Amino acid sequence: MRIIAGSKRGMNLFSPETDVSRPILDRVKGSLFSVLYNYGLPQDKRVADLFCGVGSLGLEAISRGAVSVTFIEKDQRVMDVLKRNIEKAGFGKQSKVIRANAFNVGAVVGADEQKYDIIFVDPPYPLTKDARAGSLLDGLLVLLERQLAAKGIVIVRTEEHTKLLERYGRLSIIERRKWGTMTISILGRKKDDQ
Repeated sequence: MRIIAGSKRGMNLFSPETDVSRPILDRVKGSLFSVLYNYGLPQDKRVADLFCGVGSLGLEAISRGAVSVTFIEKDQRVMDVLKRNIEKAGFGKQSKVIRANAFNVGAVVGADEQKYDIIFVDPPYPLTKDARAGSLLDGLLVLLERQLAAKGIVIVRTEEHTKLLERYGRLSIIERRKWGTMTISILGRKKDDQ
């Protein structure tokens, strides 16, 4: 697992010695960021990386020009590895690490902070099997809508059989991509909902 482009291109990331993390493959991460470039992202944008694991997506975003990333992770062992990766990359000033259950706090926006332009949502697959109204994922996406900048997007990674609703609050699916056994769904507000 490594950073594949930008200022830290080729930098290998530390991985935990447990199986609690589910890293995204480099080729899929590269394809995802190619899609993000179509939206003018992540250059000069604020990012949140929920269920971030060792920080692969958030660190990639900083390497590609994001101004800051808030990392949300609840497992202390994984968070220790994340902090090592942030330090190795020299991204301490652009990074904020919060130990919390993202289902409870979302992306965390302080009173004096701007909302996020990109929010990555990558929970363990078993926690995304139910995406119906009233599910954990539904509650999280409705919360994130309030933490997202007006033209921001939320990127949700699920296993291929998970069927997201077309709409969560004011967030609607604007694009879906499938790679192997996983699906990436991009949600945002339609123009009449901004």
